[in-house]
Amino acid sequence: MTGNLQDSRRLRPVDLARGHGLSAQAVRNYEAAGILPRAERSPHGYRRYTALHAQALRAFLALVAGHGHQTATSIMQAINRDATEDAYRIIDESHVQLLDDRRTLQAVEAALRDLAPVPPERGDTFVGPLSRRLGIRPATLRKWERAGLVQPRRDPRTGYRVYSAADVRDALLVHQLRRGGYLLEQIAPLIAQVRCAGGVAPLESMLGDWRARLSARSRAMLTGAATLDAYLRCR
Repeated sequence: MTGNLQDSRRLRPVDLARGHGLSAQAVRNYEAAGILPRAERSPHGYRRYTALHAQALRAFLALVAGHGHQTATSIMQAINRDATEDAYRIIDESHVQLLDDRRTLQAVEAALRDLAPVPPERGDTFVGPLSRRLGIRPATLRKWERAGLVQPRRDPRTGYRVYSAADVRDALLVHQLRRGGYLLEQIAPLIAQVRCAGGVAPLESMLGDWRARLSARSRAMLTGAATLDAYLRCR
C-alpha cells in the first residue's frame, strides 16, 4: 500500500473504536475478518493502526448502512486482498437487489390497487372458475391453500371448496405477488396482515414505511460509495 495515510501517527484499537460506539475487541475482530487491512505489530506484539485503518473502518460502517453487514464485509474483504473487481461486482449485485426490492414494492402496490372492490354478495366461487380467472391450474390454488395463503371453506353437502370474496381477494393478491417474483413464504406475512386488517386499505402505512426504508437504503448506498471511494484513493 502507498499513500500519505501510511505515514500518519500510530493508533490503538481503542482509538479506532472511539466515536463509532465500538469496542476495541470489535476493531481487532474486523481486522481478523479482513474488513480492515492487516496492521503492523510492535516488538511487543501490539497492533499499530494508522489513519488508513480508520478510513477503512469508516468505509465499512458506511457500507453496512446501505448494503448490510454481510455484503459490506465481502466488499471490504475483496478490496483488502486487492480483488477490486470482485468488490465492484458485489456492489453491483447489491444495487440490483435494491432495484428488485423496488419492483416488488411496485408489484405489491399494483396488486393491492387491482383488488378493490369485490362485492361480498357476489364473491363466492369454486376452484374451476377462479383458476380460469387467474390463468393458473387448480393444483396451484390447492398448493396455495396448503401454504395457508387462501382459506376456502368446504360445502357441507358436496365437500367442494367455496371461495368467498375475501378468498378471491387473497388469491388475486397471491397471484400478483407471485408474478412479481415473491416466494410463498414471503407472501404469507402480507396475506396475514391483509386478513387482520380486514382488507387492503390499512396496509397503506406499511407500504409507506417500506418505501421509506428503500429510499434510506438508496441514500446510504450513496454515502457508502463516497466513503469507500475515499478509502480506495488512500491505498
